[in-house]
Amino acid sequence: MSPATEVPEIPAKRRKPHISNLLATWLGLGNLPKAPGTWGSLGGTALTVLMAWLNFRYHFTIESHPGKNFWVAGLRTTYAELAVALLISIIGVIVAARAAGYAQIEDPPWVVIDEVSGQLITYYLFFWVLPLNWKSWLLGFILFRIFDIWKPFPARQLERLPGGWGIMADDWMAGIYAAIVLRVALHFRVL
Repeated sequence: MSPATEVPEIPAKRRKPHISNLLATWLGLGNLPKAPGTWGSLGGTALTVLMAWLNFRYHFTIESHPGKNFWVAGLRTTYAELAVALLISIIGVIVAARAAGYAQIEDPPWVVIDEVSGQLITYYLFFWVLPLNWKSWLLGFILFRIFDIWKPFPARQLERLPGGWGIMADDWMAGIYAAIVLRVALHFRVL
């Protein structure tokens, strides 16, 4: 065949990254209507509460510590919980980049694994003890949402990082700010 009559190669159809989208939307929470970031933050808070409850059940059985109550106990975070938070952060960079690349949008609103990761940072940054009462969970959630929306320096600048790093890093910074304010509130016994 001469070069003039060659059939041009048809580009392979882009495959939708199903697993990446599932993780990036945190099992579909990002697809819920209105305020996907808030749904993602609720997913991160729910994961933290679940891990704390499992940790509590592992360390304190009703038979051995009948006076302990999950909702008012101060419980040390385990290395497993920190490993889960780190793993979600690493996976988040990868799946957020894939989901954004497929959608050809810099930071798709349905990608909420960044909110999940930032919310985990809020609760686990100062990991030695977290008072497990509903006020600390609620305040951590509210503080993270405030800093995630406000994006004080350098959060807005971190959004400009390439790919999944930019999607995730601003939420990590919001989580750091929220963790600091939460710890100050806990130190001064505001809760």
